[in-house]
Amino acid sequence: MIKSMTGFGRAELQDEVRRFTVEIKSVNHRYLDFNMKMPKKLSVFEAAIRGVLKEYMQRGKVDVFISCEDFSSGRMQLHYNSELAAQYLEYFRRMEKELSLENDIKVSSLSRFPEVFTMEEQEIDAEELWAGLEKALRAAGEQFAASRQAEGEILKRDLTAKLDGLRSNVKQIEARSPEILREYRERLEAKMKELLADSQMDDSRIAAEVVIFADKICTDEETVRLKSHIDNMKAALEAGEGIGRKLDFIAQEMNREANTILSKANDLETTNIAIELKTEIEKIREQIQNIE
Repeated sequence: MIKSMTGFGRAELQDEVRRFTVEIKSVNHRYLDFNMKMPKKLSVFEAAIRGVLKEYMQRGKVDVFISCEDFSSGRMQLHYNSELAAQYLEYFRRMEKELSLENDIKVSSLSRFPEVFTMEEQEIDAEELWAGLEKALRAAGEQFAASRQAEGEILKRDLTAKLDGLRSNVKQIEARSPEILREYRERLEAKMKELLADSQMDDSRIAAEVVIFADKICTDEETVRLKSHIDNMKAALEAGEGIGRKLDFIAQEMNREANTILSKANDLETTNIAIELKTEIEKIREQIQNIE
């Protein structure tokens, strides 16, 4: 099953403690390139997150957005720094003696000085945190892969139709080739009769000229290879995922054969068919850029 490199997946997982939201979206790219945005406390899991996501994709420029909301107020704890409070008080007493001032410090005022009381988050269970995050990642990854697969099926149908059109063009070129030779021979004979008038016409010379002309315009090798490339691309489309680079290479070879056919074209009809070939091959190449 082929997959597009354009995809989207979103999942939200909530329990009594926290809620994870994971959003994945991607566009085509030559390699697999991640861009992740997540809370700082989850950054320790970055390598593990990449490992999970790689199970659902092989190529593409992938943006990953992760949020984590914590509902547990019990994770925050008030901390009293008794040593710092004692230091504050000691300095106030020194100031009282050295400056002959009244020491009017009270517990309520001392408690408001920096770092005497602080709110600290209790240590989080990493295994518990990862378990919830992994579930959300996999749920989003499955939705993401499904969207890529659905888009891939659309691309496959479109490419198959375009390949059938190419084969039809090749058949037209093959059918046109003997007609070109026949018309050339007729024109050559007419020209020779006009030039020689009543003189005897040399049939062997005409045959030789036709052979030389046929060799110049012969596209048998190109059409055979082009049909082979069409068959190979169809087979690759049926083979499965991870074929984007292979399809791109085949399309380049198709374009090479079409260019040769166009350069050999000696009449307007064949030229138009060859131009249509190149146009359709270019459309195929554009579509292939979106396949993983």
